[in-house]
Amino acid sequence: MSRYEATFEVESKSDAYAVRLLAEAAYDTLREELRDSLGEDTASDEALQQFAAIREATGRQSTGSLTVIYEQREDSFDS
Repeated sequence: MSRYEATFEVESKSDAYAVRLLAEAAYDTLREELRDSLGEDTASDEALQQFAAIREATGRQSTGSLTVIYEQREDSFDS
């Protein structure tokens, strides 16, 4: 499994704004994709709640850090 990690330090209002936009876009995209692929599944609701919490936290305009971790497995999607 490959692991990729990036951390962005939020040290200004413009940093906080950029992180807020990123969190909103991620939430909106995930919401649409989960609804299209899984419908009203409980797992999709749990994932959305987690992303909603992040989106709400980034709206508070404070210092902090955002860390993104992507773990890539060896298996691939069926075509």
